Amino acid sequence: MYPDAAPYGEPGAYPDAAPAAAHPDAGPYREYGGGGAVPDAHAVDTGTGADAGTGDAGADPARCSRYEVRSEEDLLTVRHAVRAATVEAGFGIVDQTRIVTAASELARNAYVHGGGGTLEVRLFPPGGRRGLRLTVSDEGPGIPDVEAALRDGFTTGSGLGHGLGGARRLMHDFRVRTAPGKGTTVVVTRWNDR
Repeated sequence: MYPDAAPYGEPGAYPDAAPAAAHPDAGPYREYGGGGAVPDAHAVDTGTGADAGTGDAGADPARCSRYEVRSEEDLLTVRHAVRAATVEAGFGIVDQTRIVTAASELARNAYVHGGGGTLEVRLFPPGGRRGLRLTVSDEGPGIPDVEAALRDGFTTGSGLGHGLGGARRLMHDFRVRTAPGKGTTVVVTRWNDR
C-alpha cells in the first residue's frame, strides 16, 4: 500500500462514491477490484482487501473538477479536460494517451448504458505520490455481471467490447461499484512515477 493512500473502504477514504446505505432502497452493491495489466514496475496491488490503496488521501481537493456527461459534446469536453489534467500532472505522452482513452471509454459507457452521468478528475499533487484519479458515475441500470463485462469482446450494443476491460488494463487501480437499478461508479487511478 502507498503511504499517502488510505485503505479502500475506510470511512472517509473514498468520498466520491456513496456507500450503499446512502442510496434509497439500495441493496448491497457488487464491488469489483482489479488492477491494470499494463506492465509497470510500480503497479499497485489492487486487491479488494484492506491493503487496497485507493483512497483519496493525498489528493488535492482544490485540484478536483467534475463534468456532466449527458451528450456527445460532453464526451469531447471530458476528453479535452482529462488531457489537460494529464499534462498538468506531468504524465508523458504515452500515459496521457492511456488515461484519455480510459476516460473516453468510461464516460461513453456512462452516457450510452447509464443514461448519462458525471466524470470527476482528481489530481494528486507534487510532494506526495503524483497521479490522477477518474471517477465516473451514473444512475443507470447497473452492470448485472461485472466479470463478463470486463472480458474483451463483451458488448450489450454495437461496440467492440473493449470499454471496461480496456480501461482496467490502461490504469494502475480499477474499482467498479454497481447494483441492479442503482447505477455504476468506476474509479480508476494512474500513478506518475516519472
